[in-house]
Amino acid sequence: MKILITGGTGFVGSGLSQRLLELGHEVTVIGSSNHCRLASHPQLTYVSADTTQPGDWQQRVAEQDGLVNLAGRSIFNLWTAAYKKSIYNSRILTTKNLVAALPANTSAVLLSTSAAGYYGDGGETEKSETSSSGTDFLAQVCRDWEGEADKATAKGARVVLMRFGVVLGKGGGAIATMKTPFQMGLGGPIGSGNQWFPWIHRDDLVGAILFLLTAEECRGPFNFCAPQPVRQKDFAHQLGAVLHRPVFLPTPAFVMKLILGEFGRSLLQGQKAIPRALTESGYLFTYPELQPALKEIFGG
Repeated sequence: MKILITGGTGFVGSGLSQRLLELGHEVTVIGSSNHCRLASHPQLTYVSADTTQPGDWQQRVAEQDGLVNLAGRSIFNLWTAAYKKSIYNSRILTTKNLVAALPANTSAVLLSTSAAGYYGDGGETEKSETSSSGTDFLAQVCRDWEGEADKATAKGARVVLMRFGVVLGKGGGAIATMKTPFQMGLGGPIGSGNQWFPWIHRDDLVGAILFLLTAEECRGPFNFCAPQPVRQKDFAHQLGAVLHRPVFLPTPAFVMKLILGEFGRSLLQGQKAIPRALTESGYLFTYPELQPALKEIFGG
């Protein structure tokens, strides 16, 4: 297949690109850097572009069999008004431009990222793909993001909406942010720690994308989360155990809100998301449980 990936040099995109190339696919990566951070490969084409703007990069879209839309600014930052606008535009405008570049009557498949944050603060309620969305900022971003991707169906594309949980893996992602305080013995739960923590190992995320690229009957939303969600405090204790470090006292909720504002409040929320659509479609998880996933990442 010929596959184009927006945001293809990030933590998820780099792993996906490598796997696709290993399987013999032709991969076009769109990234914001002037130089490609991926290893050179005869089947790899890199295009530097700002995907929030229309441009020459869109000419690559029509020739693809599959499109994987991963572009988006990180949410792990202080949410000023300007940064919230950047979070929103990097996702919605990129998706709008990607869909606009699709020809009429296309046979391509579009796999577009969303997030478990679609469900807002889910409390104790299990969230499958048919559950309603939340009302906070991230939920609004996800609704609009998915809405832009869904417009590709009018052009004949098969659209898959990937609602990512927290992605865990070697060399980047959430683990890269979390491991330092835990290695120093300062890691611990956030707030009460009772909030649900939807997670997925990067190998399973990539595996699910490969599965859905060719599963012609699959369309619509899919929760990209392991089938065994855990509470945030249980995640903290299991991460500490794998690193052989004590788990420190919880970070009080008021501190998170005081220092990080709206972003801090979002970290105190959780979603008990389950991958019902993936499992019912036949995808088999390599890492359905957290402890084996963490041991693989840290070589335990």
